Amino acid sequence: MKVNASTRRQFIKGATTAVTAFTILPRHVLGGPGFVPPSEKFYIGMVGVGGRGIENLRALLGEADAQVIAIADPAESFSLENFYYKGSGGREPARAIAEQHYAERTPNHRIAGYEDFRVMLEREKEVDAILCATPDHLHAYVSVMALRAGKHVYCEKPLTHNLREAREVARVARETGLATQTGNQGHSTAGIRETVEHIRAGTIGTVRDVQVWVPTKRWNPTLTGRPTDTPPVPAGLNWDLWLGPREPRPYHPAYFPVSWRDFWTFGGAGMGDFCCHDLDAATWALDLPAPTRIEAYGVGNSDDEIAPHGSTIYYEFPARAGFPAIRLTWNDGGVKPPTPPALGKFPLPRRGIYFVGDKGVLQCDGAGGAPRIFPEELRASTPAPAQTLKRVAGHHRNWLDACKGGEPAGSHFGYGSHLTEIGLLGILSLRLQRPIEWDAANLKVPGVPEADPIINGTYRAGWELG
Repeated sequence: MKVNASTRRQFIKGATTAVTAFTILPRHVLGGPGFVPPSEKFYIGMVGVGGRGIENLRALLGEADAQVIAIADPAESFSLENFYYKGSGGREPARAIAEQHYAERTPNHRIAGYEDFRVMLEREKEVDAILCATPDHLHAYVSVMALRAGKHVYCEKPLTHNLREAREVARVARETGLATQTGNQGHSTAGIRETVEHIRAGTIGTVRDVQVWVPTKRWNPTLTGRPTDTPPVPAGLNWDLWLGPREPRPYHPAYFPVSWRDFWTFGGAGMGDFCCHDLDAATWALDLPAPTRIEAYGVGNSDDEIAPHGSTIYYEFPARAGFPAIRLTWNDGGVKPPTPPALGKFPLPRRGIYFVGDKGVLQCDGAGGAPRIFPEELRASTPAPAQTLKRVAGHHRNWLDACKGGEPAGSHFGYGSHLTEIGLLGILSLRLQRPIEWDAANLKVPGVPEADPIINGTYRAGWELG
């Protein structure tokens, strides 16, 4: 049985009044070990259950007080065997995973399945929160619609597909006061907190240079532009709904599943995929503001439709209180930075970040890896920094606690939108194929009107953010 939020509040109030007349029994007597009563359950609707969506679903199933009650995806079922996720995606495989999980305690529990998440929002009034794991081009629309419907929201990274969306999503989250979380799971690790504490404690001195590298690759390595053939739409896929705010175009397996990220219309290449993970440590530790100048270079063929195979992107961040000007370099597609002399024979990992200070170098693996201090003599003489940042039990747990009235989640939309903006500015320079000066206050590249459509996006009628 599903119990809506209002009913649960009445249940708690009624139970509190009645409890004086009865002996209070331990919870395990009522429902067995680990039992969570309906009054404490948090009901969640999933939107988008491809590879990342299934991973998010499994994470939620590990939280005893979270119960998935509805799943929406325009695809009924599809194979992920050709991708690193493996298995199957789509609403029917996701429903089967969830129902199998819940069968032991609630044998009759059934997950509602929807093709259109808007119908799910309208019908499933019991839903307390939405987890969005759609392709990037739908993130903002789903998030804003859910927030306006009074639902807490967890949205996968990058938080939005364009810069204006990032501002709008942050604004709506702020105005509604609901609990939000961006899906950059490394933000909740102990490793990233140790890195931030070391940098802020001055372990390696003043930092002026940061290097980030990610071994991304294009999903469609031989494609040179927009596909021209028109194979049939797979059975069970509502292709028009998958396109959402984008103008109609023929279905092609180069887009769906997973490989949509290669195309500017739907994704943001390697930067869009990894910016919220691998720019996180630097943004947090150095309190990075909006950059003032960005200069991007693509590696391999690209055009207005398809992203390059890799990129090198230079960011310049201005000096501010407590921090000097910072130069940050992003590398993806196999490009790596030079190894700092302080690292000696230590090889750079496949993916990571390093900070160069005037006393030494701090290196860590991508997405929240634990810090390594160089050179060895500095590491040997450096005590662990004071623990100034609260540790959390996990990224989804951090969000659920915020949903239940705790302090805001670590990567709430105010932070996640800023992190996303930094990544999107690299993409903007990459798409324009020129350096840009950024006017953050006015959301403009002065003197470059061709930047405006990329900054603001274009939308099909009926799919605007409002």
